[in-house]
Amino acid sequence: MTPLAVTAYTATTAIGQGRAAHLDALRAARSGLRPNDFSSAPLACWIGRVDGAEDVVLPAALGAWACRNNQLAWLGLHQDGFLERVQAACVRYGAARIAVLLGTSTASIGATEEAYRRLDADGGFVDDMLRPAIHAPHSLAAFVATALGLAGPCLTVSTACSSSAKVFASAERMIRLGLIDAAVVGGVDTLCDSVLFGFNALELVSPTPCHPFDAARDGISIGEAAGFALLERIDTAPGAPQLLGYGEASDAHHMSTPHPDGLGAELALRDALARAGLDASQVDYINLHGTASQKNDEVEAALVGRAFPARTRASSTKGFTGHTLGAAGIVEAAIALLAIEHGLIPGNLGGDTPDPFCGASFAWRNEQQRVDVALSNSFGFGGNNACLAFARAGFAA
Repeated sequence: MTPLAVTAYTATTAIGQGRAAHLDALRAARSGLRPNDFSSAPLACWIGRVDGAEDVVLPAALGAWACRNNQLAWLGLHQDGFLERVQAACVRYGAARIAVLLGTSTASIGATEEAYRRLDADGGFVDDMLRPAIHAPHSLAAFVATALGLAGPCLTVSTACSSSAKVFASAERMIRLGLIDAAVVGGVDTLCDSVLFGFNALELVSPTPCHPFDAARDGISIGEAAGFALLERIDTAPGAPQLLGYGEASDAHHMSTPHPDGLGAELALRDALARAGLDASQVDYINLHGTASQKNDEVEAALVGRAFPARTRASSTKGFTGHTLGAAGIVEAAIALLAIEHGLIPGNLGGDTPDPFCGASFAWRNEQQRVDVALSNSFGFGGNNACLAFARAGFAA
């Protein structure tokens, strides 16, 4: 494919707000996970909570959209000069030529949970929760489009953990077909009882901070996050990092367990490399999906071992942020872009006793080296998989 320019990007997670905060936490190997202080009933686990999300006050004109998910989106939009970059693009192209394509797993379901906990005497929603816009799966994308004043295509992608990776693919197709000139992509997911108790019911939540690829790993730590990127044609910003390619696949092997041979994951990976015109030997760093669940890590480690040489570095960063569900794709894309920009290979935090099936590619501690090409893996429930390929400005495959 013709590469696209990533002219702006930002992330807000438990390890900080904005790119500089994330770079600082990665360099210091500082996790944002903490004991669960969020759920409406006790649950012994660790979470990646964003401080201050509950305190965000939306402008009066956007008050009807107020809920934790949209408040976190608002916080994320105000990092790293992202709003200003979008406004400049709006001047260049017009509001109708910029798409809003966002991924989320649960959208603003936390607000709906709250509404049901506060039913009135007649069993209906109390007055301040009678806001249909926040009780809909499209709440996030509709809110962001309204907040940014954009009038182009507006799409919600909800494919579990691959949601905010797949939006990059949707943006490339729309730009290539001439439907739009730029796209705001990304995703937001916030903590809520549905995900905390839901994943716990599946016996996937660890009672301790998650340990991706560790021999004693025992489940995920759930986090929340907001992340956004602005994609434009490469000729508009030749000095910007590039989206070189993407791959998508769905093996539909099982509702919550990956294909034992990593079939869909490998198809997505091969598709991304082919679309980018890359050989596996050209990949410097892979941000792995690496959830710390038994099967995901086993399957992904085997894929890395058979597909890449030992010089390719690989790690999971969920030990820093937790698994941010539908926002994981954009958060880890941002970390891959930071790796390119700063030559930092983030260590696999939490992997203190590496599982023997992990090969020589795994970076267990931070490493400093030039990164020209970085991949980001996002593998979702139902076998819905995506892989993104990024490169520094001027890289020629």
